[in-house]
Amino acid sequence: MSSDSVVAGNISRADVERVVRAVLTRQLAGATTFSGSVPSAGGPPNPLVVNISARHVHLTEEHVEVLFGKGVKLEPMKWLYQDGYYAAKQTVTIFGPRRRMIPDVRVLGPCRNASQVELAFTDGISLGIDLPVRISGDHHDTVGCVLVGPAGVVELKSGVIRAMRHVHMSPADCAYYGVKNGDEMDLKIHSGPCTTTLEHVTVREDKDVKLEVHIDTDEGNAVDLSHATKVELVKPVGCGCHSK
Repeated sequence: MSSDSVVAGNISRADVERVVRAVLTRQLAGATTFSGSVPSAGGPPNPLVVNISARHVHLTEEHVEVLFGKGVKLEPMKWLYQDGYYAAKQTVTIFGPRRRMIPDVRVLGPCRNASQVELAFTDGISLGIDLPVRISGDHHDTVGCVLVGPAGVVELKSGVIRAMRHVHMSPADCAYYGVKNGDEMDLKIHSGPCTTTLEHVTVREDKDVKLEVHIDTDEGNAVDLSHATKVELVKPVGCGCHSK
């Protein structure tokens, strides 16, 4: 059993409101879909894709059953770009300390060992959460929230983050760009008359991934990704390395 608080079974709206009010009172007292895929101009062993990662939730198997019912499994609705990952049919409502909520937040599968909520900067403002920027899975010094599903409520003690912009790379991709896991790159987006560079794109190396950059909704809108004509990954200026 995790340290997060859960309420399961047939619950009424009054029960939900009671639990949420109690949790938020304690907090206040103590306190992909994807879109905009653009192939690169060429060169690397794999095509470069940039995707907007909209707000979403990752859940443990335990929390899936609490929120959606005993024995319930996540049901794939749409397969994502990375093999084996999907947007599930299930959604949850997120409650933050400002007593505001964001409904219909998509759950992504498969299940993980720890539940996590990934939001954009403006989502954090709306909910009253000062979102730390973290690589997925890094929950140190992060706040929690309340998740509400059709069958129960989960109070997360931590795990609400703004995902650090990152690029998934295979070993072949890393070799081509001359980088390793944990390094940082710049992403240049050519869109209309403007070119925008997003810095501090963290490299996440894995042998089973496709070359893909993830940015959040705010970032995608700011660079007008949907109208981009070219995207490039380059070494940061002054790193002393050859740029690709």
